Amino acid sequence: MKIKTVLIVTIIFIFCSISAEAQCAMCRAVLESEENSQTSKGVNNGIMYLMVFPYLLIGAVGYAIYKSRKKAKES
Repeated sequence: MKIKTVLIVTIIFIFCSISAEAQCAMCRAVLESEENSQTSKGVNNGIMYLMVFPYLLIGAVGYAIYKSRKKAKES
């Protein structure tokens, strides 16, 4: 039952994502002064891309801990 609930919540979070603008105040001020909005979109996409890696690392470490605890529990 618990695994089913976690799976449903995960699927809801994946499909109900919200677009985010992740620019710092200085980047936004410089990019808003320019007339080309493609540059600001590129910077925003780059920031979002860089935000993914810490979450992947935390997930990998969490998975490794889970597997090691599960293996220790079985032995």
